[in-house]
Amino acid sequence: MKKKLYYFIFLIFTLIGFPFLITYLIINQRSKLVNNIYFNFPGIIINKKKCINYDKLLSNFLDESFSVSIINHQGFIISSYNDEILRIPASNQKLFSTAYVLNKYNISKNFKTSLLSVGFDKYYLIGQGDPDLNYSDIYKLLSNIKENKNININIFEINTKYYWPKGWTIADKQFVYGAPITTLALNSNESQYENIKSLKSNIKKYINNKFPYSFINIKIVDKSEKFYIKRSIELDSVKSNPLIALVTLANSESHNFTAESLFKNASNTWNDNNYFKLKNWLGNKGLKVDNLIFSDASGLSRNNRVTTKTISEFLNKMQYSKDFSTYLSSLSIMGVRGTLANRLKNSELQGKFFGKTGTLSNVFALSGYLYKDNKPLIISIIQNSNEIDRDKTFNLLEKIYKLEKCL
Repeated sequence: MKKKLYYFIFLIFTLIGFPFLITYLIINQRSKLVNNIYFNFPGIIINKKKCINYDKLLSNFLDESFSVSIINHQGFIISSYNDEILRIPASNQKLFSTAYVLNKYNISKNFKTSLLSVGFDKYYLIGQGDPDLNYSDIYKLLSNIKENKNININIFEINTKYYWPKGWTIADKQFVYGAPITTLALNSNESQYENIKSLKSNIKKYINNKFPYSFINIKIVDKSEKFYIKRSIELDSVKSNPLIALVTLANSESHNFTAESLFKNASNTWNDNNYFKLKNWLGNKGLKVDNLIFSDASGLSRNNRVTTKTISEFLNKMQYSKDFSTYLSSLSIMGVRGTLANRLKNSELQGKFFGKTGTLSNVFALSGYLYKDNKPLIISIIQNSNEIDRDKTFNLLEKIYKLEKCL
């Protein structure tokens, strides 16, 4: 009878104590297994903690064009300001899309540009959006073509209607940062003179010079028509830099082409411009995404709408991902590297803020991890205004760093 009573008491204590144990393990990140389960769990454990000194700073220092969210190292929202107002995030959008990519691939993953063949006279050139692809790579692949009376080369590329995501302006498209997103992009399509038509022309010149007596036929084929390459043999391929380098390029240097190319590969969406997979992925992590608008992966689209609350909650949850160390290392570092290299040099914050900037006309955003006493404060700041004040954002970051503990 006593054994049954003890067993019953033990069971009651276990049922009562288990949720507290799990919460403790999650907040303190004591178990990799629990961390991974929590990251993939469709829910978020976030509590609010009143910090009068932080609230006072935000309300006295900012105007209504700003939104701010701050989460401490224990996952408590310690202060917020207009944090549920939908804002244009600019390149802070990359914080979501690069995490999606890391979740899909191993960090050593490469993307290939390949030359395939069927029979003795049919060749197929197909790519995956390698941002560093150049003519030396193309000529290396073409060197595998053998002389024949007829040489047919099919160049696979996406339809022109998918070159740019929705919300990229005509003005954006004239500059390097708004280059078209294609699978065979020479040097990330940075030169308007290097496009699929010039590639076709240069390939024809190369093959003509090599085989002057062959009849050469070159076509540009829609990438969606992959039935062409059934039963094909890969003759050679050129590999991109590993994923970890590409994600760092997208985040630290805010490279739009790389961010878009990575996402299109990871989501298998080269043949459309729909970003619902990214939104759904975030929703499956427990974030409230119903009212958010995702129109691209890089943040150049003016159609994107997110909140600082969503960004900060996501950055908090990313700490539980198996990919977090890679993710953190890909970000800009204050006064050290990337788009933050020249900001707050020789200050207390140098080397202590790992984050992402976002800049458009009428938009400035800054989100990331501010390390204070080796513990991260997660901060997301977005200003949408006709009078953007970037210095004010960085001054706010300094003031937050200098604040005493939550009062």
